[in-house]
Amino acid sequence: MMHLRHGRLIALAGLLVLSGCSSSDEDELRHWMADLRATTKPRVTPLKEPKQFLPEDYAGDKGMDPFNPIKLTQALRRESSETVANATLIAPEMARRKEPLEAYPLDAVKMVGSLNKTGVPTALVSVDKLLYQVRAGNYLGQNYGKIVSISETNMRLREIVQDSTGDWVERMTTLDLQEGNEVRK
Repeated sequence: MMHLRHGRLIALAGLLVLSGCSSSDEDELRHWMADLRATTKPRVTPLKEPKQFLPEDYAGDKGMDPFNPIKLTQALRRESSETVANATLIAPEMARRKEPLEAYPLDAVKMVGSLNKTGVPTALVSVDKLLYQVRAGNYLGQNYGKIVSISETNMRLREIVQDSTGDWVERMTTLDLQEGNEVRK
């Protein structure tokens, strides 16, 4: 029991010592912060003067009138001829029956060989572990890809794709004979 009393007294003395130290440390910290605030000057960069707006008179009578109906008619005619050209590019492709190899993306098709069958170049392509024979004129891939030519090492396709503006354009693609299924454009 006596041992417990001594333990409590030692703990109480330790707390008194610690509480005495903390108040002086806190005062010292407050003093240091006050000194730092007094000596530190904030640096503010001044704002630049705004540009002065100088109005100018309209001098449109010297140039072409932007609302000229003739100019508008010419622009519309030019745009409609481009639209017709793009529509004629894709129209025959939409009207024909799809071939089986058009269901696969071009990067899933792998050229694994070539041969001459009665003088006609023929390529051997592998899709989903099946082997197909294709000739110039056959269609391949999902972008209306028509085989244009076949050589021993590659075959060239003419694809019809949409560009960033939504117009249909032709693109030539080469499918090489190799181990991997890489496509070079």
